[in-house]
Amino acid sequence: MKHLGTILGTAIAGMFVMSVWGKFVEAYGIGGGWFAGLAIIGTMWFLNHYIGIHNNDGAWVDMALGIGVAGTMRGVFESGIQAGIDSLPTLAITLLGGIVGGLAAYKLEVYLAKKGEANA
Repeated sequence: MKHLGTILGTAIAGMFVMSVWGKFVEAYGIGGGWFAGLAIIGTMWFLNHYIGIHNNDGAWVDMALGIGVAGTMRGVFESGIQAGIDSLPTLAITLLGGIVGGLAAYKLEVYLAKKGEANA
């Protein structure tokens, strides 16, 4: 049941971001974007993480994955499968950036742990 909650929680976040955020920006400019970010992401984070719709045990998935999938699939549904194919280079670079960021975070943790041991 928790996995279903994860799917639904991230899908709802993705639908709100993809359908509402742009409308706020069009109507109110950058202030509308900031408000939409606070209102949408804040509310969905509260529901997904604090209330517990989102699966925080085992296979952890961030809301950003659901938002990204919703955005990609919205393009596919609106423009056809070619939109999904055209997004693959961006997806590859994003995955590469995530891997590099994860490795950098790991190296930083190891460095700080060694530095803490040396100072103790």
